Amino acid sequence: MKKILVATLACALMGAWGSALAAGDAAAGKAKSAACAGCHGPDGNSAVPMYPKIAGQNAQYLESSMKAYKAGERTGGQAASMKPMVAALSDQDIANLAAFYASQACK
Repeated sequence: MKKILVATLACALMGAWGSALAAGDAAAGKAKSAACAGCHGPDGNSAVPMYPKIAGQNAQYLESSMKAYKAGERTGGQAASMKPMVAALSDQDIANLAAFYASQACK
C-alpha cells in the first residue's frame, strides 16, 4: 500500500510541474519515440523497475537530461545505454521527445 501511495504521489507531482511549458512538438516527439519505448514503454510508463517512468516528467528536465547524456556529462546509472540512444538526436528531436513524454499521464 505504501508503494502505491508513493507512486501515486510521485506521478501527481510530476504532472503538477507544468508539462505545458514544453518548447517541442509532442506529435513529432511521438513519431520519434519508437526507440525509447523498448525501455521506457510506449507512453513513458516503464513496466521495468530499472528504467524510469518518464511520462508526465517536466519537459525541461527531460530535455536537459537527454542533452547531458549526449554530451557525456551524465555518467552514472544507465548512461552507457542512454548515450548511444541520444547521440544522433538533434536539439529539436530532443525538445520534441521531451514535449511528448511530458504530455503523457504518469500511471
